[in-house]
Amino acid sequence: MGAAAAGHDGVMSPNTHCYFDYYQSEDTAAEPPAIGGHLPLEQVYSFEPVPPALADHAARVLGVQGNIWTEYMATESQVEYMAFPRALALAEVAWTPAELRSPAHFRARLAAHRPLLDRIGVGYRSWQD
Repeated sequence: MGAAAAGHDGVMSPNTHCYFDYYQSEDTAAEPPAIGGHLPLEQVYSFEPVPPALADHAARVLGVQGNIWTEYMATESQVEYMAFPRALALAEVAWTPAELRSPAHFRARLAAHRPLLDRIGVGYRSWQD
């Protein structure tokens, strides 16, 4: 945030909302190995790329970025599992104004993604509709 306030352009990517190499569940024994931390789908969706403290510098925020460091991920399917469905939540956060975002409506749209992900063979983490 300091970069935008200082007049520099930037991409918002805090570990609190955008690090997809963190566990998706608090039950780490049921998850593939991860770097640490817990980042559930709901937390990704709650991300506000332009927080109130940056409102005067919103034009400096060029977008968002999801990160996934793969040192603990041995296969492509494990990378997909860690990225999805959180990447879908971050995409909606990036493209939808805050006043139009709704967790309930997102969940309904998310359900429509499951058949597509299945059809193209993405190894996503299952979620509750």
